[in-house]
Amino acid sequence: MTTIHALLQAATPGSTPHTLPYFVFTLVKLLLVFTVYMVGVALLTLAERKISAWIQDRHGPNRVGKGWLQPAADGVKNFVKEETYPAAANIPLFVLAPALAFIPALVTWAVIPFAAPWDSPWGRIDMMLAPLPVGFLFILAISSLGVYGIVLAGWSSNNKYALLGGLRSSAQMISYEIAMGMSTIPVLLLSGNVTLNRIVNQQAFETWNVLNLTIAFFIFLVAAFAETNRLPFDLPEAESELIAGYHSEYSAMKFSLFFIAEYANMVTASALMSTLFFGGWDIPFTLWDNVAPFTFLKTFLTLGCFVTKVLFFVFLYMWIRWTLPRFRYDQLMSLGWKLLLPLALGYIVAVATTIVTLDALGFARGSVPFHLGLILLNVAAVVILFVILDRGKLISPAYSRLNQRDVAKLRAVSAPRRAPLLPESGD
Repeated sequence: MTTIHALLQAATPGSTPHTLPYFVFTLVKLLLVFTVYMVGVALLTLAERKISAWIQDRHGPNRVGKGWLQPAADGVKNFVKEETYPAAANIPLFVLAPALAFIPALVTWAVIPFAAPWDSPWGRIDMMLAPLPVGFLFILAISSLGVYGIVLAGWSSNNKYALLGGLRSSAQMISYEIAMGMSTIPVLLLSGNVTLNRIVNQQAFETWNVLNLTIAFFIFLVAAFAETNRLPFDLPEAESELIAGYHSEYSAMKFSLFFIAEYANMVTASALMSTLFFGGWDIPFTLWDNVAPFTFLKTFLTLGCFVTKVLFFVFLYMWIRWTLPRFRYDQLMSLGWKLLLPLALGYIVAVATTIVTLDALGFARGSVPFHLGLILLNVAAVVILFVILDRGKLISPAYSRLNQRDVAKLRAVSAPRRAPLLPESGD
């Protein structure tokens, strides 16, 4: 009942209740948000093809409606294709798996604030579908369910390549999910609340978390790439090794639903990065949008700011895909367990110690000395991690385990074997 009440409640606590307007506004938000979400996910397939063409100096789709109707043509093609089912597949789970892969990404959007509230004649309307007081925990709980769809798709297909893809995906998502959850704990330490609106307001009146918690953002970014199975972490699909991975036996619209789920997860992860580390819907360098009265103009402008931040991270996803090579699987697991997880745990201790120390010194939360102390901590952490420890070896997908001395020894051993193959001077 608490969840249903929060879903229907659109005004501020204590205001005069207008049940019918709340219900109407909730339905309108549901229709608008998920319609825009689905249409946007379809257009992202076109954006990916256009961006890849731009990076590779090609034209990309330009035939169907000058390229703009290409997603519609692909959708019609997949709808009219014949559905095929493996003879030995578990049909109920085989049919259910694509939906289980897509639904968590869609449901997670229910608690993400996408604009400033609007003070309507019927009360204050929160620009989120369900203003739950535990929205952050809700996101962690629901987003972790996406792995079930992928695992069930690999297992129910009764195909060894699909099963290997499902096992790879489950190991990968579980590994990086821990690091992702740990990276968000410093955000909670600063905001003191698990409500996403409170996290956005804390960044608006103080400093964006990307400045205070740079390493946490880096861990979250890398884990988000791994959680969405995007390059350089697309080992569950790995066309060169596993045909198409966990969806090898799927066809028609069920096959497309996995790709729709991938793009939906990209949008959701981009929205989370924008909300947790880049101020969410907050317009930078101004507090005008964070104080009453909350007019429709403020709501519209903050919505545009939030969409811009989300599209930037979506573009980053696509840019990375067409720039970096794929990890080896041992590199992928080593990065998650041997680097990101210890780094996240150590960073939590460092941030908590710094906050307690600054509080003990009498610096108020949100003051300039308080944030300066956190920024200095992050500068030191960035220098230690990327300059002293890494130097392009720990986080590079193309590094070698051999040092230069071992490489020289191998070359010296193989040199006599290559000598007889060289032509003699008299020939």
